[in-house]
Amino acid sequence: MHILFQSYNVLPVKNYGGTERILFWHMLELIKLGHKVTLIGHKDSDVSKYGVNLIQMNDDDWIKLIPRNGIDIISLFYNRPLETDIPVVYRIGGTGQIGEKFPKNTLFVSKKHAEIHGANHYVYNGLDLSEYPFNPKKTKEWKNFLFLAKKSWRVKNAKSCIKACKQAKKTLHIAGGNHWIPSRYINGYGMVGGQKKLDIINKCDALLFPVLWHEPFGIAIIEAMSQGLPVIGTPYGSQLELINKDVGKIISNYDELLSIIMKNKNLFEPEVIRKYVEDNFSIDICTKNYLKYYEMVLSGKSINNTHPSYIYKVRPENLLPF
Repeated sequence: MHILFQSYNVLPVKNYGGTERILFWHMLELIKLGHKVTLIGHKDSDVSKYGVNLIQMNDDDWIKLIPRNGIDIISLFYNRPLETDIPVVYRIGGTGQIGEKFPKNTLFVSKKHAEIHGANHYVYNGLDLSEYPFNPKKTKEWKNFLFLAKKSWRVKNAKSCIKACKQAKKTLHIAGGNHWIPSRYINGYGMVGGQKKLDIINKCDALLFPVLWHEPFGIAIIEAMSQGLPVIGTPYGSQLELINKDVGKIISNYDELLSIIMKNKNLFEPEVIRKYVEDNFSIDICTKNYLKYYEMVLSGKSINNTHPSYIYKVRPENLLPF
């Protein structure tokens, strides 16, 4: 199979970048499985040495660069309906706005993500675990907590994490966004990626992820879990799918968040958490699941019977109760 991708970003990503990293890993995994991959992308992308055929973009009108022959399917990681004879599969990582419609061949990134768009089909994100070497912690004490998200985005609920850690006199490491906090319990690092992000994760004992919206799929969740960190999350979005009793805890309000932060002993086994990621959220599993849908569309079938659309009447960024 010859699959065509498109990205405006330089690949591979050097530092920060979630969706772009998954796209790049997915392309490499397809090549490992014997498929041919072409990318219409940024001129500075350094993908040819990995076996990806790069067609350089000079402007935003990349559609005119699609080869007329030899491409079996186009895989887009965003919503831009194309008028082409080549079948297209769309992967949506964000949440639609009120009234926004998506093509029938759209995949979402979790069951809940699909449901809130009136659909049933999804593929979980996956990590290239070779980039996430596992070195389990020796200590069983809970002293350091991680916040891995854009601090300025209210739906991520950094405010509650900061308040609870200060109240419990535990250290919070914030990796994401503006980082100046006047407290000896709060360490901020701004936007980070690559090895620096891994180093921060490995300072910590658990990830705090008490989001206040229907998070499609928090990549930070599986990144933290890949290092053996349990995740403390809310019952919104994909978290009830991703977090079970062996790998973390679902909390519903601030008091529950504070209570678990104040615990001095880690009740979770890092090796169990790492194995959970290996068994469910690796890029090879992710890619094989995408291939099933590529084959479905190539056979002439649509992924969804109708056009998916965001089902709620309020904007997705509206804060949910906590």
